[in-house]
Amino acid sequence: MSTLHMTLKRPLILTEKGNALKEAQQKFLFEVASDATKHQIRAAVESQFPDVHVVSVRTMIVRGRRRRMGRGHVKTQNWKKAIVTLREGEKIEFFEAF
Repeated sequence: MSTLHMTLKRPLILTEKGNALKEAQQKFLFEVASDATKHQIRAAVESQFPDVHVVSVRTMIVRGRRRRMGRGHVKTQNWKKAIVTLREGEKIEFFEAF
């Protein structure tokens, strides 16, 4: 597998914020590799979905949460989220099914 296919881990489609951004502002949310750069994310989205053009990419680190495990606590891993903005009028058809 190439690094472009390992850059995008999964789309974030079942979130309230993601649905609001998708409908109002042509923005789509992805979980991406923690070492991925904005240029790599843009190239990965444009190669996975060839009929779209990425205008901007914003990234953020989502901190892991503390969870109970038995009598103790554990921390889930941190992960990286990308907000990808597309050109006006363009859509990713994968997101339209949800």
